[in-house]
Amino acid sequence: MWAVFELKLLADVGLVGFPNAGKSTLLSVVSAAKPEIADYPFTTLVPNLGVIPYRDDRSFVMADIPGIIEGAHEGRGLGLRFLRHIERNSILLFLIPADSEDALKEYKILLNELKLYNPQLLKKDRIVSVSKCDLIDESQKKKIATKLKSHKPIFFSSATGDGLPALKDAIWNLLNKSDD
Repeated sequence: MWAVFELKLLADVGLVGFPNAGKSTLLSVVSAAKPEIADYPFTTLVPNLGVIPYRDDRSFVMADIPGIIEGAHEGRGLGLRFLRHIERNSILLFLIPADSEDALKEYKILLNELKLYNPQLLKKDRIVSVSKCDLIDESQKKKIATKLKSHKPIFFSSATGDGLPALKDAIWNLLNKSDD
């Protein structure tokens, strides 16, 4: 008799985004994790976990999974091998890079891939963030904010640290919303 076990990571926060959205960079900046980071798609081939220190000796666990592309639910890219890892995360943190052609379209593609893989994923709490904000000016930031307005995006830069405290606060508050 053979048994097949499928490992699903358990983390508080799962990072969701296209390849090169800044997921691994974020994890490396806010935790002691050292994921491989490079300027080409699918640098992340295995999920990485990091413990994010928060105020007063509190912390939460963040999971960086390989980038999701259109068709991931059908196995395109690294698709099905890693989509399962976000099933056991409390919160989904979507990363849309500031230099994206169309931030709202990118977010909708990511949501659709999750829906097609497992519709239950859309019931999870989520935060929409815009990464790499050091690459744009204020007028571009306003355009993106207007486009994503109903999703209340949090802007941050892993390179400069701008916005990271607000992002960590938003994550912590959402993780602990039932404690209020």
